[in-house]
Amino acid sequence: MGTGYRIVLADDHQIVREGIRALLERHGHQVCAEADDGHAALMAIRKTEPDIALVDFSMPKLNGLDAIREIPRHVPTVKAMLLTMHADQSYVLEALRAGARAYVLKTQAAEDLAQAIEDVMHGKVYLSPGVVVTVVDAYLNGNDIPEDTLTGRERQVLQLVAEGHTTKKIADMLNISFKTAESHRNRIMNKLDIHQTAGLVCYAIRKGLLDPWA
Repeated sequence: MGTGYRIVLADDHQIVREGIRALLERHGHQVCAEADDGHAALMAIRKTEPDIALVDFSMPKLNGLDAIREIPRHVPTVKAMLLTMHADQSYVLEALRAGARAYVLKTQAAEDLAQAIEDVMHGKVYLSPGVVVTVVDAYLNGNDIPEDTLTGRERQVLQLVAEGHTTKKIADMLNISFKTAESHRNRIMNKLDIHQTAGLVCYAIRKGLLDPWA
């Protein structure tokens, strides 16, 4: 196809990364770094300044969507592509709103990924055929997703709470004070009107922040 590009590959399953890496290299691309969580992905992107960041939707510590939202603050030239199992309308629309330039279903990656990379690097947006109908239907029906009531930091805290981390551990991971982490947690519960950890876990799963099968 075209020129080979430098890619950061982020997915929390090693076997998936190995398969995607082999696929990318077969098409002449270079995987300059791999990451198994969202924070590690951002660090790798800052360090290597790749052409493309190919990130999974559901990842520990920082999910793919919030990682994509953060990328322009660190390396504005990076093109972000989402690789996911989710074909639901809300996930697709939220990904596009977050700044993803491609939405590639894992089940179609072997057929779609090379074309998606070429399209994205030539200024286009790529959607796997499996989600195109979803997006067209959303447009024709005037559907949209409601604005998220949580801030970016609150989404990060919610994900870490749902993953089972203590408030102290969350404070350490995000480099904030215990009091600030506790304040974020209380605001999340008040905004969502969910006051039990189990309820927050269910909400995080519904929003794609937590993979129940991980």
